[in-house]
Amino acid sequence: MRIPAHSVCTAIRDDIVSGVHERGGRLTEELLARRYGVSRVPVREALRTLEAEGFVVTRRHAGACVAEPTEQEAADLLELRMLLEPLAAARAARRRTEAHLKVLRGLVRLGQERARRGQGEDLRSLGGWFHETLAQASVSPGLIALLAQLRHKIAWMYVVEPPAAPFDAWAQRAAIVDAVGRGDGERARALTCDHMERTAGAHRLRRSASGGRVREPQHPVNTVSLRN
Repeated sequence: MRIPAHSVCTAIRDDIVSGVHERGGRLTEELLARRYGVSRVPVREALRTLEAEGFVVTRRHAGACVAEPTEQEAADLLELRMLLEPLAAARAARRRTEAHLKVLRGLVRLGQERARRGQGEDLRSLGGWFHETLAQASVSPGLIALLAQLRHKIAWMYVVEPPAAPFDAWAQRAAIVDAVGRGDGERARALTCDHMERTAGAHRLRRSASGGRVREPQHPVNTVSLRN
């Protein structure tokens, strides 16, 4: 049975984000096909997608390699997310369904409960699910896709330190959900903007396995730019 390219793409992307494939490392179709138990065809398609997303570049005499983002590129992505998350919240206030609200409120309850207990690992996952669900509630496919891609890249480039007051962070998220539930787009936007600004300072550039930080990349040949 042929495994779809998008599944292979997800697997390779996850391994890039987690550091299995280190920044600057070569990505040969043969080795990737063997690692993921597929033919070279879905691997080739996956690499094209990942190149369009900015995770992979094609270099002369080397072929496909994991991209090496600069510090400025990393900072730009964080700034983009800070602009787009409030937009998603404002749209969610106008377009959310009762199902979206139910999930968001449930995540807030769980987050507040875990914060009281000091369960940091659970809080990181719940925070990610919260922001993913908030984006889904915007019912804006292009925005949802952009934010998902930004979250992947930011997780690849940054380590996020746990908040000093996790319960306060979840109180902020609860206020966002209340605004979304009331259909108050401007309030949802303002609260999300404030929340993103408060959490931005917790991001620290991730070091590679070799000890290097995000650095200036070599100039790629045939890097596919992200298309809307």
